[in-house]
Amino acid sequence: MLFFTFLLFTAGVFAVTMYITRKDDHDSSDGYFLGGRSLTAGFIAGSLMLTNLSTEQLVGLNGSAFINGLSVMAWEVVAAISLVIMALFFLPKFLRSGIATVPQFLEERFNATTRKITSIIFIFAYAVILLPLILFTGAKGMISILGLTEMLNMEFTQCLWIVVILIGVIGSIYAIFGGLKAVAVSDTLNGFGLLVGGIAISYFALSMVGDGKGIFEGYNIVKEGIPQKFNAISNPDGDVPFYTLFTGVLLLNLFYWTTNQQIIQRTFGATNLAEGQKGVLLAGGLKVLGPLILVLPGLLAFYFHQNGLMEMPLKADGSPDADQAYGVLVQTVMPEWMKGFFSAVLLGAILSSFNSALNSTCTLFSLGVYKGIIKKNATEDQVIGIGKKFGWIIAISSMIIAPLLEGQASIFGYLQKMNAIYFVPIFAVVLVGMLTKRVPAIAANTGMVFAFAVIIGVYFVPGMGGIIDPASGNFIFHNFHFIAIVLLTSIAIMLIIGQVKPMAQPFIHKHSGDVDMTPWKGAKPAGIILIAIVVAIYVNFADMSVIGEVEGVEKVCAALFVLCGAFAIFKFAKEKGNSTKNEDSDIDLEAENSHS
Repeated sequence: MLFFTFLLFTAGVFAVTMYITRKDDHDSSDGYFLGGRSLTAGFIAGSLMLTNLSTEQLVGLNGSAFINGLSVMAWEVVAAISLVIMALFFLPKFLRSGIATVPQFLEERFNATTRKITSIIFIFAYAVILLPLILFTGAKGMISILGLTEMLNMEFTQCLWIVVILIGVIGSIYAIFGGLKAVAVSDTLNGFGLLVGGIAISYFALSMVGDGKGIFEGYNIVKEGIPQKFNAISNPDGDVPFYTLFTGVLLLNLFYWTTNQQIIQRTFGATNLAEGQKGVLLAGGLKVLGPLILVLPGLLAFYFHQNGLMEMPLKADGSPDADQAYGVLVQTVMPEWMKGFFSAVLLGAILSSFNSALNSTCTLFSLGVYKGIIKKNATEDQVIGIGKKFGWIIAISSMIIAPLLEGQASIFGYLQKMNAIYFVPIFAVVLVGMLTKRVPAIAANTGMVFAFAVIIGVYFVPGMGGIIDPASGNFIFHNFHFIAIVLLTSIAIMLIIGQVKPMAQPFIHKHSGDVDMTPWKGAKPAGIILIAIVVAIYVNFADMSVIGEVEGVEKVCAALFVLCGAFAIFKFAKEKGNSTKNEDSDIDLEAENSHS
């Protein structure tokens, strides 16, 4: 039954995806890299969600909830605010330019050098770090959750190679042969399955606790049994201290949902602005429900462990291995007939992260490096052909590298460091590019290089600048505050250079004419409702008494970041009237010319 339901769901997703995309245009850049700009709200929301969800989150975030409690929901709930900002601010500007990549926007705003720098940074981050890690953590997660070593009677290493190759080959077929729309369609189908399967795990666990009295009774029993775990506010020693919600946590979420090429590329393929906004805001609504899949199972696993309902594997020091909490809970509560379905959905989540990152890497290389640097007069066929070849090279390399990561003890810590290296400089330059009109390219390039160099220096040069204590190796204040300070400093450098040496003429954001820019009338009300829901969730689950004594520097960092954000909003609102008027005039003039 397990293998039957696994094969049935996996084959069904593949067949439906191929049927829906059978007539798609794969011979042009827009058709291959942007799905022919035909993606509607449902596909955009589904693809955004499943690209985000992976075994790294299913296992890692639930494991963090096992240890830290409900406070780790910040990574899901706060993301809804970032998606509102994406829908109302970033997306209209991206679609107005008719771009396929973030570096393309930066070339339009600054110059070709800015595009080259960001393209190379993105490709390096995805090809060398992200793709092998997705394969490794995905394969390891499937083996752990489904008990594949026992099921297949294999050594772990052999099983790891098989699962890595399986994920790599299937993901490459979707990304390389199908293009973006095939990725988006399969993401949506798998996303629905993951939503159903993920909620089912919590349902079965709560039903078991409720002992026939219903899931709400089970929830109340769990909440009363471990009240300390149901606080949305973490103490200063937790993974997500309260004040970091206003600095690094918000910054990480903003970059991830507004600037990360791997995630937002499907929004560039929206059929129009209204559908794009609907899809992004629908994804924001789904993120609010994210804790049901990514946090609640971790809390339930802790309750089960504390009450002897399931046995947790132990670490060498005798403490429970939190990273296995999700897998053990699945094996404990899920009926046998559903395990095949869930394993297929789990494979789909891993594939989604892999094929989305691979598709974005191909897009960045083809349009940003090959056509932008190597062969500027390349034809459409050459651009697409080189993208497919590059995709296979990267995919095979990732499959070879992934199993070799098994010996890395601190792979997640290393990933966080590498992520900060590329997201801080890129987010800073995109933000300045959108909020200013006279900051020149030299300022953007200087700010990016500065942020890149400082983060590398602080992370890899012991004791640099006194930010890391040489004795303990820890930051003198939270790492999330550090990356926020680097961001603000990088932006300040760009603005200062912009004041000293501004552009002779202000940047005019012209409409490319590729996308209908009529906004969705319900976008602002939906955004306000989402933000209100986020605030209500925190108010309902917050117990501020646990914060205790917080260092003054923590409060100063948070206040500084909030004030700078408020200033940016004020500056944007002040200039928005004239900017909107000019942009609307451009669209009217273009429409008039086209009719003539």
